[in-house]
Amino acid sequence: MTRILVVDDEPQILRALRINLRARGYDVEVTDSGTAALKAAAGHPPDLVVLDLGLPDLDGVDVIRGLRGWTGVPIIVLSGRAGSADKVAALDAGADDYVTKPFGVDELLARIRAVTRRLAATPAGSMAGAPATATQRIGRHTVDLADRVVTRDDGVEVKLTPTQWAMLEKLLRHPGKLVSQRQLLHEVWGPEYHHETNYLRQYMAQLRRKLEDDPARPRHLITEPGMGYRYRP
Repeated sequence: MTRILVVDDEPQILRALRINLRARGYDVEVTDSGTAALKAAAGHPPDLVVLDLGLPDLDGVDVIRGLRGWTGVPIIVLSGRAGSADKVAALDAGADDYVTKPFGVDELLARIRAVTRRLAATPAGSMAGAPATATQRIGRHTVDLADRVVTRDDGVEVKLTPTQWAMLEKLLRHPGKLVSQRQLLHEVWGPEYHHETNYLRQYMAQLRRKLEDDPARPRHLITEPGMGYRYRP
């Protein structure tokens, strides 16, 4: 059973999500502060976190950073902050998705299903015709697609979140080929995603910071403006 940690300081939202998620077979824990959320996640790690940004003790972005210090658990932000700067900050900190309040429960459930599908995806990926190349190189890094491990040449393992893995894998399994924005959005986030190209930009920036020798001048993870992205071996 998928375990979801819901973090929000509005009692009505906590109650509504607890009822709706449990009715659909999820194991749900709720908390109303960032400190309690970090403690709950450490004590009983969830499979997914639904997180408000406007918490009474910690900013939600700080909670994301706290979680990302030790876990790649998927995080869906649920917030009344609709500005692009807030969305960018949350995605850049490591959130996997962003839902703006007021929200529909059906929409949130669809986002949860999309994230859990990515988490459950097999290492072989889902793109038809992908070559069965076990490893690829990005600068000083070896990416083992079979074991889902990235290792620097000095032996240090580089941690990736599930969404970072999903996006990187789609590119690496098609070396040299253009993967369109639409294809990445549909295959990494889900078929209901059409226009969230800011997600792609933020996650590509994260991958470059982790994997490229010079993120500002990438040699391997290439943007094709207005079209998509390409992995150049």
